[in-house]
Amino acid sequence: MRDLEAVAADAVDAAVMVHRAIGPGLLESVYELLLAAELERRGHNVLRQQPVTFSFNGMTFENAFRADLLVDAGLVIEVKSIERLSGVHAKQLLTYLRLMQQPLGLLMNFGGETMEEGLKRVINSRAAFAP
Repeated sequence: MRDLEAVAADAVDAAVMVHRAIGPGLLESVYELLLAAELERRGHNVLRQQPVTFSFNGMTFENAFRADLLVDAGLVIEVKSIERLSGVHAKQLLTYLRLMQQPLGLLMNFGGETMEEGLKRVINSRAAFAP
């Protein structure tokens, strides 16, 4: 697996490039598709709409949720296209991180005037991760 920090930096760079190229205000699915394609063009393995299956107390919950992007089997990206992020969006990403047992996620909101104002890094404190 690639260095997770390098993957995250590349993902942020790709998101900024996509946002600058087409601007804010489109559907989330457009940004997800373009971001995934750009990351693949840069050599990353990207899974879109990755099913989240998890177990709890002897029970398995198949395809309980779907994470927008899983990059290089270690970085979860949740794509939004809304006016502004709220706390519930970070909780959504943290839920995916915990259930998928992944260490790091990026919340990317393409709805603002600049991509920089719509980026949030979320760390799963219950996963082994040394930045």
